[in-house]
Amino acid sequence: MPSPSQGRFKWPVDFLQTLVDCILPRRQKQRQRQSQDKQQSPPTSSEDSANMVKRLILSTGHLVLLRSNISVGGGSSLIRKPGAFRSNLELTNSLRNNFLAAKQEYDSSSQGSKNSTPNGHSNGNGNTNGAPNGISSPLAQWTSLEGNGDLYVPRIDWDATPGLQEDAAAYDITVKIFFLPTSTLSQRAAYTREALSLVMKELRVSAVSLLIVSFPGMSFEGDCEWEADKHNATQGDDEGELATWESAIEPLYHEGLVGRLGIAEFGSEKLSRFLEGVSVKPGVDQINIKNCCDVPPPLVSLAKEKNIELFVHSDCTDILPKGTLRELLGQGPKGAGVLADPADGVEREDKEEEEGLRGDLTPQWVVKYTAVVRDRGVIESKGYFAGAALTEE
Repeated sequence: MPSPSQGRFKWPVDFLQTLVDCILPRRQKQRQRQSQDKQQSPPTSSEDSANMVKRLILSTGHLVLLRSNISVGGGSSLIRKPGAFRSNLELTNSLRNNFLAAKQEYDSSSQGSKNSTPNGHSNGNGNTNGAPNGISSPLAQWTSLEGNGDLYVPRIDWDATPGLQEDAAAYDITVKIFFLPTSTLSQRAAYTREALSLVMKELRVSAVSLLIVSFPGMSFEGDCEWEADKHNATQGDDEGELATWESAIEPLYHEGLVGRLGIAEFGSEKLSRFLEGVSVKPGVDQINIKNCCDVPPPLVSLAKEKNIELFVHSDCTDILPKGTLRELLGQGPKGAGVLADPADGVEREDKEEEEGLRGDLTPQWVVKYTAVVRDRGVIESKGYFAGAALTEE
């Protein structure tokens, strides 16, 4: 039988034991939650980022709207599309402006005073309210890392994207995908679906009017149209182009995601060979004849015979070279500070404290989209997305 003194001290001991039994599981759960939050939180250092980020998705946002009318010249088979600005310059300048605007927006937001109204993207029109290029903004604030390793530069609020002002049926929506020289042939189907999905999500549509494919190594250049056509016949990779068309492009047409298909920089001989090997023929052939020559007569004849429209454009085939991409994202005077290593290759003394991603960055694809109001012939929406792979050096 316990003594009275033992009875007096037993209840405090039991009470303390009960507290311990309750507190320990709670702390274990707190540690588990903290560990999970740490895994899901944005990277806090360049080393963590490099281990998590696998790809970068770049976006320009909506560019300044163009009000150019569509003009037709050279017969009904030749259409000059609006917007003659060189695509590589337009892309790089628009990306740079959008990065800077996003950094300013989120920097201002962190200080409790926004200078602009977000619209899903930053404006992409260079309106940075006079902010310097070196504006302070941690990488995690103005970019977003998805669970699959995709880093969006800048971050996109899809719920706030405005989409098109009218019903999708009122527009001619043209999407052009550029397969870059550094891209992987076996991944072109995935690249195309991803690029098209981003555009449709941006415009809030379920399909596009026209998808044009630009293959690497293709151009239409020469002292005259005959020389350009002859030189074009030896370019590219016929086998790879046909395989890509069958596996990556035609299925999108059969699924109803694309109304028409098109190609770029195909001269008369290239186009003739291509038509023999495809099930769904292209309805459009884009060519860049610049100002030095006219459309080759053999190409005009073939296009009329096969009911293919010829579009004149000013796009650049090598639209986003590797060096240009690194300069855009590096630590140089015009860089966004996404990559840790300086664009000029100079080592920094404070490299361990330098924010940004480390690794080799390889551009894979670029997609350009344009939404034209059909009955007015004006561009309402225009922009670019680009994808690049990040691998350890």
